[in-house]
Amino acid sequence: MLYEKKRKIRECLEEGKPIPTELKREEERLRKEVELEDINTREYGNLEKGVNDDEYKNAPEAKILLTTSRDASSRLLQFCKELKLLFPTSSRINRGSQILPDLVELGKTSEFTDVVIVHEHRGEPDGLVVSHLPFGPTAYFGISDAVMRHDVKDANLPKVSEQFPHIICENFTSELGKRTANILRHLFPRPKEKSKRVVTFANSVDFISVRHHTYDMPKGPKSLHLNEIGPRFELRLYQLKLGTVDQDDADIEWSLRPFMRSAKKRRL
Repeated sequence: MLYEKKRKIRECLEEGKPIPTELKREEERLRKEVELEDINTREYGNLEKGVNDDEYKNAPEAKILLTTSRDASSRLLQFCKELKLLFPTSSRINRGSQILPDLVELGKTSEFTDVVIVHEHRGEPDGLVVSHLPFGPTAYFGISDAVMRHDVKDANLPKVSEQFPHIICENFTSELGKRTANILRHLFPRPKEKSKRVVTFANSVDFISVRHHTYDMPKGPKSLHLNEIGPRFELRLYQLKLGTVDQDDADIEWSLRPFMRSAKKRRL
């Protein structure tokens, strides 16, 4: 396992021990990856010092591996299909019996930029995990009030455009907000200027409303007409982790603490 190999290399470097024989062939590559992770940890370990988004600097165009938790219900599978329409460069796979390390390794070898996993509770989507590859970060969101695409309108539901959408991130003003907006923004490829498709992430009291529209202007700029094409749901961030989703020992960059006495008054 790659994570275990890097852990052994880091321990040997810190304690001055010789590198194990079985790692000699990969020593140079593993050293570079460990050094890169240590740099990331120093730069992103404290959000109060400001947000540094080097994980996404010069990142390739978004390519998402989209899947669900195990034994997904029909409603969760339908929600996952609609997320595939929302993220234009995503590929959906059936989870089956695959474990998290296998998913992450598949994502890395297939040159995916992110792994997105959807969870449920009693048939209702209730969690979204966004893990950036190859080194993180990983954002954990709660999902509430999910409305499927075909529940948004009764009739004349427009087809989902294949154009790459413009992204609107509203009210992400704090350092944590900028960090979160950057993670969400990089799930989408760069759109063309004439694209008439919009995905909106609007933050209000730490709940992020996700809306998906197309628009047209039949009589010029003053006659803008919006068509909601779904799905729609609310997100709430509850944890940011520096590593990938399969790394249980990765440092936690930020975590929601709902049981603090001042939690209801705080706006993060």
